[in-house]
Amino acid sequence: MKILVTGTAGFIGFYVAQRLLEAGHEVVGLDNINDYYDVRLKYARLQETGITENQIEYGRFTQSGKYPKYRFIRLDLEARALVEKLFAEEKFDRVCHLAAQAGVRYSIENPYAYVDSNIVGFIHILECCRHNQIEHLVYASSSSVYGMNAKVPFSEDDRVDYPVSLYAATKKANELMAHTYSHLYQLPTTGLRFFTVYGPWGRPDMAPMLFAKSIDEGKTIKVFNNGNLSRDFTYIDDIVEGVVRVMDHVPAKEDEHPYYRVLNIGNSQPVQLMDFIRTLEAEIGKQAVLEMYPMQKGDVYQTYADTSQLEKLTAYKPQVSLKDGIKNFIAWRKKIK
Repeated sequence: MKILVTGTAGFIGFYVAQRLLEAGHEVVGLDNINDYYDVRLKYARLQETGITENQIEYGRFTQSGKYPKYRFIRLDLEARALVEKLFAEEKFDRVCHLAAQAGVRYSIENPYAYVDSNIVGFIHILECCRHNQIEHLVYASSSSVYGMNAKVPFSEDDRVDYPVSLYAATKKANELMAHTYSHLYQLPTTGLRFFTVYGPWGRPDMAPMLFAKSIDEGKTIKVFNNGNLSRDFTYIDDIVEGVVRVMDHVPAKEDEHPYYRVLNIGNSQPVQLMDFIRTLEAEIGKQAVLEMYPMQKGDVYQTYADTSQLEKLTAYKPQVSLKDGIKNFIAWRKKIK
C-alpha cells in the first residue's frame, strides 16, 4: 500500500512512518521543517530514517538510505499547486495527516501560523483526498478540543464547543471540515484526539522534555496553577499502535456517522502534575527546583481519555505505564547526550 504521512520530521509522524515501513508499505513523508522548535531535532529524526539533511531540497524527493520504500519531500501544505501535483503524480492509497502547527501557548501570540497550517493546509489535504480517490484519511486532532469540560473521562460523545486556545479551535475546525467532506463526498475520515504524548525524540516545548532538561541541569521548573493540574500522559508506542490499527478500519456508509469518525487515543490514567515531576526526579536521580505560577492562558485543568471506542474498534488499549514510559524516555536522553 502507498501511504502519504505528513509531519515526518515531527515527533509522532517520525514514528508512524517507521512503523508503516517496517510493515512493508511504501511511504512518502512530507514536512516543511519549520523553526517552531530547534530544527536540529527534526533533522536528527529524519537522519534516523535515512534522510540526510544536506540532500534535502524544497519540493524535491530525497530517497532514504535506510528504507528502500521511503522517500521524503520538504513542502508547505499551504502551497496548494505543489500539494495537488504531489497527489496527482503519486497516486496514494491512504493518507495519514500528522503535520500541524502545534503548541497551545504559542497560538496566543502567533495566530496566523495556525490558520495557515491547520486550516488552509488541511483544506488542501481534504481537497486532494477528494479528487484522488483516497481510501482513508486519518488525521491528528487533539484532546485540547475538550476545553474546560468538567465531566471525566472525556468521551467522543461529549460536546466540544468551547475551546480555550486557538490551537484547540483549529483542531475542532478540522473535525468539522472532515465531517463535511465525509458527508458530501463520501470521503472516509478518522480524526484522532491525542492525549499528551511523550517519549524518546519528543517535542522540546512539551512538559516532559522541558522538565527533564531543567531537573538534569538544576534549573527552575515553572509549575502552573500551583501544580493543581492533571494530564493523561500517553507513551509514543501506544499512540503509534493506535494510529496504525485505526488506518485499517475505514469508516463505512453503514456507520453511525457515515464515512466519519473521531477517536480518543490516551492512556486513561491521568496523573497529577506533581506526581509526574516526582517520577522524573526518581528516574533522573535529582530533585527539581520548583517555581509556582498561576494558571496559564489557554491551558486546561485536566485531560482524561475514555478509550472504549478505540478498544472496541481495534481491540487495542494503550497500556504503557508512566513509570515504564519515563524510564525509557530518560534512558534515551542519557544516550543522546
